[in-house]
Amino acid sequence: MQNDQQAANPLERRIDMTVPMADIEKDVEQRLKKMARTVKMAGFRPGKVPFKMVQQHYGPQARSEAIGEAVEKAFGDAVREQNLRVAGYPRIEPKGGEDAAALQFSAVFEVYPEIRLNGVGEKAVERPKLEVGEAEVDKTVEVLRKQRTSYSKAERAAEKGDRVVIDFTGRLNGEVFQGGQASDYPVVLGEGRMLPDFENGIAGLKAGESRTFDLTFPADYQATELAGKTVSFEVTVKGVEAPQLPAVDAEFAKSLGIADGDVAKMRAEIRANLESEVKKRIGARVKEQAMQALLDANPVDVPRALVDQEAESMAEAARQDLANRGMDIKNMPVDASWFAAQAERRVKLGLIIAEVVKGHGLQAKPEQLRALIDEQAQSYEQPEEVVRWYYSQPQRLAQVEALAIEENVVSWVVANAKTTDKAVSFDEIMGNAA
Repeated sequence: MQNDQQAANPLERRIDMTVPMADIEKDVEQRLKKMARTVKMAGFRPGKVPFKMVQQHYGPQARSEAIGEAVEKAFGDAVREQNLRVAGYPRIEPKGGEDAAALQFSAVFEVYPEIRLNGVGEKAVERPKLEVGEAEVDKTVEVLRKQRTSYSKAERAAEKGDRVVIDFTGRLNGEVFQGGQASDYPVVLGEGRMLPDFENGIAGLKAGESRTFDLTFPADYQATELAGKTVSFEVTVKGVEAPQLPAVDAEFAKSLGIADGDVAKMRAEIRANLESEVKKRIGARVKEQAMQALLDANPVDVPRALVDQEAESMAEAARQDLANRGMDIKNMPVDASWFAAQAERRVKLGLIIAEVVKGHGLQAKPEQLRALIDEQAQSYEQPEEVVRWYYSQPQRLAQVEALAIEENVVSWVVANAKTTDKAVSFDEIMGNAA
C-alpha cells in the first residue's frame, strides 16, 4: 500500500492509496471457496456446486466485499500510521490510472482540531445576586391570586382589569376583512392580548353600549395585509365583569396544595420554591457567560462532519418533540440547516470542554453524582426509588455525569475569570422586568 497525504483546508485531509489487485483477487478466491462449502443451488447437494458456477453467481458479491474490506483496511492503516483522529466518515474517490495491477483511490476526510487551551483570566463573568425575602413572596402570592381571578357582573362602565364580552366588526376600505369579526368575544382589559388602541376603544362603555373608532395596525403586524393599514371597528359591549381576587386564607392555601390550609406553611413553601427557581436561573446565566468566555478565549475550527451530525440530531429531536405534541410532522418538515449555528456552537464547546476537563482534572466524582441525583429525587414522593432508577442504567448515570462535569467547568471558569457579583431585582431574574 502506498499513501500520500495532502492538506486541502485546516481540517480536511486527503490520502491517496494503492492496493495491489493480486491481494484483492486472492481475497476474492478465498471468499468464493468458503462460499462453495455451503452454497445451495438447484440440482446440487450443499457443498457440491461446481466452483465455476459459484464464481458466476457470487463473484460480483465477493469482489465487492473484498474491495470494501481492502479499502477500509488501507485507510485504517494509513490514519493509524500518521496518528490522525478522524472526524466523521471518509469519502472514497476512485482514481483512474494506467496501472491495472493496482487499485488506486483517495480518501477525503476531516480530522479533529489540535486545541491549545488559552486561559480565561481576561474574560468577564457577572454573577447575579438576589436574596429571596418576604417582598418576593408577597409578589408571588399576588401573581398566584391573579391566576385564580374570578369575575362577577358589574353595572358600570368597563375599566382596566375588567373582563368584557363584545361583538365587533372591523372594515378595511368599507369591507369586512378576514378575522375582523366575532361575537361574544371575551377580552380582559389591560391583559395585552389585544392592541392597546382596540382596548382603549372598549374602555368606558357599559353593557349594551356601542362605539365606532378607527385603528391603525403597527407596520410590523403579523397579518401583512393589515400592517400599517387604518381600519374602522364597530364594537358592542354585551357584558362587563369586575375581577375578584381570592382572599389569602386557608382555602387559598389548600388550592395550592397545603392540605391543612396553614397560610404560614404556604408562604414557607412558596419561598423555598422561589429560592430553588432563583438559584436555577442564576446558574443558567452564569453558565451561559462561562461557556461564552471559553468560546471567546479559544477560537477553534470544527469538522463540518461533526456539525452536520449535531444539526441532524437536533432536527430529529425537534421532529420527535412535534410528534409528541400530536403534530403531523409530514406536513411540518424540519430541516437540519435551521440548527447549523447552534450545532456549530455545541461542537466547539464540546471539544473545548473536553480539553479543559482533561487538562484540569475536572472529571465528575462519585459523591458529586450522588448529590445531584439526591437533589433531583427530592421533588418526588419516593426519592429512594428515583435514586435506584438512576443507578440501574449506565446511560442515565452518564447523563448526570455530564451535568456534573459541566458544573465543574463552570466553577473553574468562574474561579479563574474576572468574576464580579451584581445585585439584580426579582423581576429581572424571573424575566418580568418588562
